[in-house]
This record gives sequence, structure tokens and C-alpha cells, in this order.
Amino acid sequence: MTFTTRPEITGTFGVATSTHWIASAVGMRILEHGGNAFDAAAAMGFVLNVVEPHLNGPLGDMPLLMRKAGAEKPTVVCGQGTAPAGATIAHYKSEGLTLIPGSGLLATVVPGAFGAWMLMLRDHGSLPLSDILEPAIHYARHGHPVLPRVSATIDGLGDFFADEWPTSYATWMPGGSAPAPGSLFRNPDLADTWDRILSEAETVSDRAEQMEAARRAFYEGFVAETIDAYLRDAKVMDAAGGRRKGVLTGQDMADWSASYEDPLSVDYHGWTVWKGGMWTQGPTLLQSLMTLSGADIGAMDLNGAEFVHTVTETMKLSFADREAYYGDPDFTDLPVETLLSADYAATRRALIGRTASREQRPGHIPGFEAWAKAAIARAGQDFADGPGVGAGEPTMAHLTERRGDTVHIDVIDQWGNMVSTTPSGGWLQSSPVVPGLGMPLNSRAQMFWLDEGLPTSLAPGRRPRTTLSPSMAQGPDGRQMAFGTPGGDQQDQWQLILFLRLVHGRMNLQEAIDAPLFHTSHFQASFYPRATKPAHLMAEPAFGEAVLDDLRSRGHAVEVSEPWTVGRLTAATRDTDGLLKAAATPRLMQAYAVGR
Repeated sequence: MTFTTRPEITGTFGVATSTHWIASAVGMRILEHGGNAFDAAAAMGFVLNVVEPHLNGPLGDMPLLMRKAGAEKPTVVCGQGTAPAGATIAHYKSEGLTLIPGSGLLATVVPGAFGAWMLMLRDHGSLPLSDILEPAIHYARHGHPVLPRVSATIDGLGDFFADEWPTSYATWMPGGSAPAPGSLFRNPDLADTWDRILSEAETVSDRAEQMEAARRAFYEGFVAETIDAYLRDAKVMDAAGGRRKGVLTGQDMADWSASYEDPLSVDYHGWTVWKGGMWTQGPTLLQSLMTLSGADIGAMDLNGAEFVHTVTETMKLSFADREAYYGDPDFTDLPVETLLSADYAATRRALIGRTASREQRPGHIPGFEAWAKAAIARAGQDFADGPGVGAGEPTMAHLTERRGDTVHIDVIDQWGNMVSTTPSGGWLQSSPVVPGLGMPLNSRAQMFWLDEGLPTSLAPGRRPRTTLSPSMAQGPDGRQMAFGTPGGDQQDQWQLILFLRLVHGRMNLQEAIDAPLFHTSHFQASFYPRATKPAHLMAEPAFGEAVLDDLRSRGHAVEVSEPWTVGRLTAATRDTDGLLKAAATPRLMQAYAVGR
């Protein structure tokens, strides 16, 4: 039996796994209280807003996959807000920008996560809103132990907060210094905001109507009004080095609502895998599986150089397509059927050679040549202008405690309901705290380009092509799986590796998560300043020097990470007999799976 860093959790009543042990424990508490997976996931999400504020916040965004017990496939809940009415390319260029900053007020879109939670709870939850919000309110009001990474992030931005974002200084440094690691930290303004939402929701007794009342308080009531009033006058420093006003209004918030969609899917070795739509990066995992379906992965050492090389070269091709062809399908006709077809995958597979490619190679799709040409041209540009304060979503291996990414949740209840979701945005380094609300705005608009004619061109009402990408799958034996990870551009790389090891390696969930990980930053980054690193490959040292040297000999620009620093995967499964299993990464020493 292979030693693992912790046991694979097994049971029949329920499992909850997330990127913070407190959130996982809260999810299990909700299940014990009679709630279902939808209730538990929402409670976990609100707690993660509190305990991982450098990685997600209440004004952030998320795609969510939910599967009701007995359903043939999951449903996508779209919690990705859209660009404001005033978010035009002409306006951003008039502000002297050629690239949307990674932080500050112009980087924001409509906050979508709260609406998505309320939509799912209204239609599929079972508990009143007070049960969902109570744990998060408790930790915001009475305190939670500060993660070392939260402390380091705040400390590193302390002078900037004091000079440029005083509302953030007051919220995150209430005593004039960063909270010490492990000390109790409180956010009373955030607790007050949720308390007020709850009090307005509880003016009605019907549970579903409570969720609607809460949504109205957020998108049409005092939350939207407070944001609108703040943004009318606020002019703050952003990652591009200028003090600029935002364009989001209360009307933008009132005009938006979360929605349901069908997922995209492919079949791989008897498994069906589901991902979010083309406004996420999820289809890159599906494309990669189609490409790899013609490679003999099962014959490879899943910790060997041939596996790492083949998967890396495959991912480079899929992510090149992401940059060229992905975007909001509500605005643009996208070649999704071609991208996920077996014939197209065969053309991509033929490009994988014995050495590492240094080129950006989106596929040739008739009628879409201009997009591919533009993507290749962009990848050669140097966008690294501006100081980068608070910019982006630093998602490489965690070589310092100031690096962050986002959060992830997987839950399965005793009845077989399942949730996989990756909330993000609105982290403390993305934007100033909105006065009185205790929460900063998101910075997802940085996914857009300020060039016309692209599926990712900035436009009012358009969804940014997000990196957020939860997953679900079903095996040939009927086993159902929910899995995911934080990590920006790395999310569908680490998830692909995990899935391949589960399908081909006969590993249990914890073994597959503990195994050494890798990823590439070869392609155009999603986050400001949108860099490329041709032939880059980061790998954990646990692969061993022989494998790493082999990869170097193939032309990969190998960057060896610190031990146990790549990936934050979690996963949960349900067998046809009701047996539940769950696991979480030991990396960063905070993710945890619980269950019984």
C-alpha cells in the first residue's frame, strides 16, 4: 500500500472538501444539520470569503457545477458577472490604457458569486438563509485564525494601503499593522453587511423567497447603492500606475442575474467529463483529453518524463486555442464543435513531437483565421508595464507566502447531490474595500483585451473569459466525481493530470493528489501583465533528477519548484452503492477533506 500524506476519506453520509479546514468542517456541520450538498457548498463559500480573503471575496465570481441525485448530467450555474455598460474599449483607451490593469476600479465586472449562490439555494437548497450565513457571520464578527499567507499578503501591501487605499488599510490593518499569523482577525463591517442582508431576507418566511429577498438586497438594494455611491467619486491607484475612476454602477448590478446552462462534455476511456462553457477555460481540459485519447497514456510511467512531456505539449496546444477561440458565446459564434471533435484532435495530436515547442500554435479553423493570427501576435508582445501592485492572480508555485490564487469546494451528500465550484475574485489585493461593506470589488475584467473584433474584446454586457473551472466526471462503472483546484491558468492543467492518473494509474484519490505535479506557463497568461514563457515547465522536485534532466534534454525550460508547492487539488466521488470518498492536497497545509 502506498503511503499518503493523509487517508482517503470514506463514508456514506456525506463528504465535504475545500481549500481551508474551517470551511470543510462547516460544510460537514451543514450536512449533519440536515442540509443537502447545495446548502453545504454555499455555507462553505461564505466562510471561505472570511478565512481566505486574499483568494476570494463576496464581490467575486464563480462558475459552479451542480448535479442533483439521479440526474443524467450536471448543470452549470453561471456566477460570472458581465462588463458594465460603461466598459467600452474607447473609454479605457481614453484613460491611457492599452491593457486592463490587474487591480483597481476599472478592473471590475458585476459581482456574480452572490447571485449564483442565491439562485442555487432558492431552487435546490433546503435550509433557511440564516443557517447558511451564520458560520460566516460568526467568523467575521468573532474572529478566525489568520493564515500566514494572509498576514504576509497584508504586510507586503501595508504601505500601499496606507498611501492609496485607506479603506483597505482600515479593514486589513485595524491596529496599524498586519495581523500576526495565527492571531484572531475580525471583519465587523463584513459581518454587519451579511447581518443586514439576512434581516432583510427574513422579512419573508418562505425559504425560497428569502433567497430572492437577499438577492434583491445585494443587487438592487443597499449593497448596490453603497457600491454605486462609492464609485461615483472614488479615484484610486491601479496596477498600471494611475489613479482612475471605475465605471460599474448600481444599475449594472440590477440588470444582471445568475443563470443556468448546460455543460460541455467529452468521453475519454469510458468516462464522461463535464466542464463549464466557452466563457471558462474548462474546454481546454476537454480538448486535451480528446488529443490524448490517441496517445497510449496507460502504457506510460505516470511520474515519468514521457508522460510529463506528452501532457505538457498537449496542454500548450489546448491553451493556444483558448487564447484564440474562447469567449462569451452569447456575443460571438465560437467553433466549439470543431474544437471538441475527434477529427480536430487528430490534427493537434500530430503536432506533438519529441521536443518541446517554443511556438504558440492555435489550430487552423476555416473562417476564424484572424483570431488565430491575432493570438499569435499578442503572445509576442511585452505587456509588462506599470508597477503591478495587487495585480493579477499570482498562480505559480507558492515560492513565497505572499502568493495566492483562489479557492475550491467539492461536496456530496447522503442522497447523491453533488457540487463542484471555484469561487474567486474580490481578493484583498484586487481593489479597495468598499466603505461600510467590508469587501473589495473583483478584478476579472483584466481577462478582456482592448482590441476590437476578438471573442475576448471588452464590451458592455459581455462575460470575461475566466480561468475558473470546476469539474465533474462519471466513470464506466457509474462512479461520479467532483474535483477541482485553485490556480488561475494552472487549474485545468493540474486537474487533467489528476484525472489521467485516476483513469490510468489505479490510484486512490489521495495517492493521485499527492503524486508530483507540473504545469507550463508557455502560453499567454490570463492575468495582468499577460506574459508568456516559451517552453516553460515547472515541476516539483519529487519527480527526481533523472526525469527533470530528461525533460531538459527535450527542450523544456524546467523550473524546479520548492517541495510540495504545486497545485491545491481536492476531489470527491460517489460509487453506485453509495460509498463516498474524498481527498485534499497537503500542499500549503490548509486544504482538508472531511466526511463519515
